[in-house]
This record gives sequence, C-alpha cells and structure tokens, in this order.
Amino acid sequence: MDIRGIDHIELFVGDARQAAFYFDRAVGFQPRGHGGPETGLVDQRSVLLCQADIRMLLTTGLTAEHPASRYVQRHGDGIAVVALEVDDAAGAYAELVRRGAAGVTPPTVFSGADAEVVTAEVGGFGDVLHRLVSRHGDRGEFLPGAVEMTPPAGGGHDKLLTEIDHLAVCVPPGQLDETARYYRDVFGFAEIFTEHVEVAGQAMNSTVVQSPSGRVTLVLLEPDRDRRPGQLDAFLDQHAGAGVQHLGLRTDDIVTAVATLADRGVRFAGTPASYYDALQERVGRVDAPLDRLRDLGVLVDRDHGGQLLQIFTESMHVRRTLFLELIERRGARTFGSGNIKALYEAKERELAAAGATPTGAAPTPQEVRT
Repeated sequence: MDIRGIDHIELFVGDARQAAFYFDRAVGFQPRGHGGPETGLVDQRSVLLCQADIRMLLTTGLTAEHPASRYVQRHGDGIAVVALEVDDAAGAYAELVRRGAAGVTPPTVFSGADAEVVTAEVGGFGDVLHRLVSRHGDRGEFLPGAVEMTPPAGGGHDKLLTEIDHLAVCVPPGQLDETARYYRDVFGFAEIFTEHVEVAGQAMNSTVVQSPSGRVTLVLLEPDRDRRPGQLDAFLDQHAGAGVQHLGLRTDDIVTAVATLADRGVRFAGTPASYYDALQERVGRVDAPLDRLRDLGVLVDRDHGGQLLQIFTESMHVRRTLFLELIERRGARTFGSGNIKALYEAKERELAAAGATPTGAAPTPQEVRT
C-alpha cells in the first residue's frame, strides 16, 4: 500500500458558502467546484477550493441527520476528513481493515468521460476519517459526476501557499501512545520525532508520525495530565474531543504571504517585541530583515537541517479551535518547538519590565502556540 500524499482535506462547516468566501478573499484559495443535491451529493452542499497543490472541500449538511451536521453540532467547524492519495483505493481499504482500521465507507467509483476516481473511508482519530483516493485519467477532475468543476477565475490567482506541510492533532491525555501505535501498525507510518515540552507549569507530549513517502505528517499532541491545564486542554474542551488543532501550510516566501494575508484581514497571533532581541544568538544569522520579521510577528527556529520560519493565525471559529500555521522551511525538518520556551521567556521579560504581572504568570494561548 503506497500512500503518496494528502489528496485533499474536507472541513465540515455550518455554512460552506460563507466559509468559502473567507478562504477565498482572505487566504487566497480559489473556488474550483461545487456539489449538492443537483449533482448527486444528497443532503449536502460542498464547495471545492484550490491553491497550488492544496485542495480543500467545504461541506455543510442540509439535514440534521447528515454527518456534517452532526459533526458541527458536536465539534463546531473543523477538519473532518484527511484524504490520502493511494494507487488502489479498494485494495488499500481492504488492507487497512485487515490491519485493524474501522471500515466506514466501502469503495465507491466516480466516473466521467475523461476520469475515474475511486474512494473509500476508514477511521482515523476521534471523529476524523481518512478517505482513500485513487485517480485515473484527467486529474483536473475532483469527483466526476458529483462535483461540478468551474474554470479558474481570470487575473492570475495568487499561489502564496504551496502544499500541506502537516496537521497538528490534539488527543486527550493518555491517548498519545495508542494513536501513534495505530498509525505505525495500521498505516505503516514511522515515528520521526518525540518531545516533552514544559512551559509555565503547563506541559505536553508530542509524537510526529510520517508516511514512508514523507508527504503525510501528523504532529500528535497530548496535554500532560500531571501539570496544570493549558491550551491543549482548552482545545479538547471546546472541540469536545480529539481533532485537528491546526493545519500547517507551506509557503516559499513567508514574509510576502503574511503581509498579503494580513492586508486581507487575516489575524495572526501576537509576538512580543522582546522575542527578537536575542533571536540571532539563538538561531544564527537569519536571511531576512529582522525589522520586517518583528513587524509581522514571524517566528524563527532552527534544527540540525536549517532554519524554520513560522507564524500562527488566530482561530477563525467561534469556538477558538482550528487555526492555521504558515511555515517556510529553509532546510529544517522539525516544527519549531524551541519557539515555545523563547516566546514565553520574552513575554516574561516584557511583562516584568512593565510591572504588569508577577513572574510565573502564564501567557495566553494567543501569545504562545505550539
């Protein structure tokens, strides 16, 4: 079974057209298709958005019994399906079920004049499913016969974001090892990184699992139950269980991407100005104007492979759950965990200088993201 990469993600949302408007106008995704009862998608309305190699399907249930309606009722808007591209969806489905995955939707064929797409679904984590997708023929078709494609709008839509870098998945305390084992044993992923992070009396455990192709990466996060509650506990409460906490999107030019999205109204998590005072001492010379990074709030970290530039948006949802990460990799292969401690210490210095709070007070989730 060859998992090539992420074919698409599907968000279940309260209003697909309203959500599509935000992702189009603010984040730069372009509407490329739609589906609903008139195209054979019973009791739902879906909008397909694309940017470079990223495909995002937004779906709203039209009845209370539709899976999207039930998902939104329980979790709010969020990523409900992570679709994996495989050579043979039917064969991959049978193999995954044999290895212990829960079969959800057996293989289904979508065919048109120039393309055939086979899909099947198995359980993932929490209420999130994995859709197995194999494509043959015209790859410009998404689901022939179910999603009607629309031509790209004129004017050269931007391609600030290039691909899905990773998904950060938050699981309840005690479930990290079990979840990592599931992806190892069932999907054949490898564990490439583990870490325990402590910040201001809060702590979390993290394990990164990755497909053999290197194109599917899940950052699994679990709050440490022996420390005081923090942002992961808040996510689990507001989301009502395990789910995708943030979606990491790769860019080749984070300065331009952040400046453009900010001009369009995207709100980014704030970074204390003092974070940049000792930045080059921590990470070495940065090939970008520090003043520009400071103005935009872009974070910088490094590992043995190189540097990593990253920034997190504020959540665009009323439950303050799912948010986005923009990430530019300059050789780095890990995920910027060094920024957590550096951000906290910088905020401590800033608050102490202002006499605002006593040392030891924890920053808010918008001041420190993982």
